[in-house]
Amino acid sequence: MAKITAGVATSHVPAIGAAIDLGKTQDEYWAPLFRGYEFSKQWIRENPPDVVFLVYNDHASAFGMELIPTFAIGCGESFAPADEGWGRRPVPDVIGHPDLAWHVRQSLAEADFDLTIVNEMDVDHGLTVPLSLMFGQPDAWPCKVIPFAVNVVIYPPPSGQRCFNIGKAIRKAVESFDEDLNVQIWGTGGMSHQLQGPRAGLINKEFDNDYLDRLVTDPESLAAMPHVDYLREAGSEGVELVMWLIMRGALDDKVEVLHRFYHVPASNTAVGHLVLKNSA
Repeated sequence: MAKITAGVATSHVPAIGAAIDLGKTQDEYWAPLFRGYEFSKQWIRENPPDVVFLVYNDHASAFGMELIPTFAIGCGESFAPADEGWGRRPVPDVIGHPDLAWHVRQSLAEADFDLTIVNEMDVDHGLTVPLSLMFGQPDAWPCKVIPFAVNVVIYPPPSGQRCFNIGKAIRKAVESFDEDLNVQIWGTGGMSHQLQGPRAGLINKEFDNDYLDRLVTDPESLAAMPHVDYLREAGSEGVELVMWLIMRGALDDKVEVLHRFYHVPASNTAVGHLVLKNSA
């Protein structure tokens, strides 16, 4: 059967993608950030997944005000990088795993989670930047990827509890798939940041590091955190962190922390990163 073996949490700041694409990763400003991912790149080369189930949020590339799904699963064969206003990122197309994606969709429907099925869409920096951070700049991504888009842009986003629970349902769905697959689940976005208004540029290191601690040892308490706490403590875009709870819900109650990294700033955002391994 398929099995989720590990989880990755990482920020997906668009400026990180630009730094990679423009060859600035060793610049004084960016080098400390990219050093924080050296362990992860080596680890994933030594532990390659067959499929990455990648939880991210679209930034008005595939979805707009006319269509805003709360949860959308990419069931297509492939997904091209989106043009976010300055051309498509020079990265490979994402190759999907339709059989597993449709299986997850069916299983979650039976568990009373309704997912929007998307067979054609472009994927933006929310998905491609994490792939670049973990895999570098290959000619083709070394595994298949199932995009799982979550609305954390337009109010109301899903609750942390809903996200944590859907992670648990995803794990059950994956483990009921007949093919023998090594699956990783990634939660992306965050950490604390605000892009507009009087608090633009907000970074809350204390909140971020507490979140990293509790994501490992006490995710249930984070699942119970109301949206207003994210807004107050982590800024208007900090609610992206609920996507990390989908990843965490799909893992064992107790996990091994293989790598932890936190860095500020990257653009005007705090960057957090974890690599978590299931105990069995």
